[in-house]
Amino acid sequence: MGHPGLVSHTWPRLLQLKQTLHFLVVKTPIYASLDCIGKVLAVLRICGYFNLFSFFFSASVSSSDLVSKWMGESEKLVSNLFQMARDSAPSIIFIDEIDSLCGQRGEGNESEASRRIKTELLVQMQGVGNNDQKVLVLAATNTPYALDQAIRRRFDKRIYIPLPDLKARQHMFKVHLGDTPHNLTENDFESLAHRTDGFSGSDISVCVKDVLFEPVRKTQDAMFFFKTPDDMWMPCGPKQPGAVQITMQELAAKGLAAQILPPPISRSDFDKVLARQRPTVSKADLEVHERFTNEFGEEG
Repeated sequence: MGHPGLVSHTWPRLLQLKQTLHFLVVKTPIYASLDCIGKVLAVLRICGYFNLFSFFFSASVSSSDLVSKWMGESEKLVSNLFQMARDSAPSIIFIDEIDSLCGQRGEGNESEASRRIKTELLVQMQGVGNNDQKVLVLAATNTPYALDQAIRRRFDKRIYIPLPDLKARQHMFKVHLGDTPHNLTENDFESLAHRTDGFSGSDISVCVKDVLFEPVRKTQDAMFFFKTPDDMWMPCGPKQPGAVQITMQELAAKGLAAQILPPPISRSDFDKVLARQRPTVSKADLEVHERFTNEFGEEG
């Protein structure tokens, strides 16, 4: 994993968290949003903001790291994690998908082992008999309503990370394209951002990955190629000046495979992919998280 300070450019909206970060050193925030929105990215943004890799201790854990089949072992793992963080303070503990560990207590399918883990986690987060002033506990969840209310109260900040806005989506397309050759203009990127209203960061990433294969598909299916000034063969239409009727396989058979150059990505490639792609986030999902934010949290 690269330095977390470098990931802030991938989602400009996360920069809004900066004002909140000034007050998080003695807080325990939880990030709630739909899947693949940017909760982990927000945590990395925090790490980069405080330059943790130079003088902070940080630990990222999931339920599999804290659950053991042996009786009493899970509680010991939770206790050891917090003790290690205290010994190495200032430090951060990040618990991803905390709902898998801390669902509602008293449910019919709750086991004794699960209840013991929740109790130990509550005790450790309360910091009874310990100095936790320099230990920051972060967590992320896709289902905030599934959390036990005692766990919810332990988190002073409950921050909702919404879908990327227009400018963020426009920036995401540029970031995911990277250095890949393309002929898109600023107006094209703005149009793509408008067309992808309701898309998550993951949806945009999948869209761009699919688009990156379009030049390869064009090259494989092309019946005409023309020779560029750089002595490369690029697919084209039959009316292109200098077009030669030949296929990619025939060029390869002549030993010119290394000189075949796929065309740059164009706006039509995105139009083709977006015509068949749909967002993975429904309005009902958004309403659940917005209702939780109105009741218990705040927007990031």
